[in-house]
Amino acid sequence: MLTFCPYDGSLLTVGTKSSQNRLECRACPYIYPITHPLYSRTLFERKAQEDEIGPTDWSNAAKADVQCAKEGCPGMEAAFFQVQIRSADEPMTTFISV
Repeated sequence: MLTFCPYDGSLLTVGTKSSQNRLECRACPYIYPITHPLYSRTLFERKAQEDEIGPTDWSNAAKADVQCAKEGCPGMEAAFFQVQIRSADEPMTTFISV
């Protein structure tokens, strides 16, 4: 739980120089004594997981006319797209669908 100073808006930190539990402002002399346990719980909704990389519809991907390398395959077209996954000094990653 984050607690802020009511005077200057600074984040209150746990005091270490006293035997009393308290939150202290580092920018001003404000002190908030801790007299009862402090806790905070936040529940988040999970989002539906979706494809992280790649198009969901390969019909919009770039296409090239190539003969499939698999023997007996009549395929004459391949779809592909490229994504820069790593840093700029690494080559782009190419995804191919035949």
